[in-house]
Amino acid sequence: MKILGIIQARMSSTRLPGKVLLDLEGKCVLEHVINRVNSAKMIDDVIVATTIKKEDLQILKICNSIGIKVFCGSEENVLDRYYQAAKLFNPEHIVRITSDCPMIDPKVIDKVINLHLKEKADYTTNVITETFPDGEDVEIFTFETLNKAWRNAKLLSEREHVTPYIKKHPKIFKIRNLENDKNLSNKRWTLDNPEDYEFIKVIYKNLYVKNHLFGVEEILDFLNRNPDVERINEHIKRNEGYLKSLKNDKV
Repeated sequence: MKILGIIQARMSSTRLPGKVLLDLEGKCVLEHVINRVNSAKMIDDVIVATTIKKEDLQILKICNSIGIKVFCGSEENVLDRYYQAAKLFNPEHIVRITSDCPMIDPKVIDKVINLHLKEKADYTTNVITETFPDGEDVEIFTFETLNKAWRNAKLLSEREHVTPYIKKHPKIFKIRNLENDKNLSNKRWTLDNPEDYEFIKVIYKNLYVKNHLFGVEEILDFLNRNPDVERINEHIKRNEGYLKSLKNDKV
């Protein structure tokens, strides 16, 4: 069995251009995401899926310097980018992580994978019922499921965001969701806006030296002791990008 982690990354971002290259304690955001996904015990291999745009050559250079494989595909049709990348590596399962999650916890990744394998599911995530902080999002699906979505998804939103088609068809796919013991969905630990970067910088500055792979528990402990830190980005709405796609949806 091969479980392939695919991290989607690109330089263009409406709200925070070049965010994957922003510095966090001496390494760029993308490097931290790669290290964290690589540290998940259940993942066999990790690649980065970026675009064919000239500006994304910087992503290729970073990956090359740290020995990570890269696939370059469509900028807007991310479903096709994932499918073409996965096809090259012939995995049985694909774990999807986005590059705007520099605080993704390897333990959370492994928990989602374990549930997926235990249930023999087609698609497993922790975001259908949101109980984890935004920025701890994990999705895993079989290659066969990805293939079906790639062949059948027609709407713009279904191709730009990879998994909406799967989530819309619970009668076709066996879908499972991992819920956290405590509802932390009001926590925002993702990187989409300048305020997010300011928040994440504070977390890294205080936790990274002690443990490069600090996880959910360490972050919660720090925030409980420093509640003012969360006010930096608490006003930002969750899933802004996907909601924007739905607004402008078309076949």
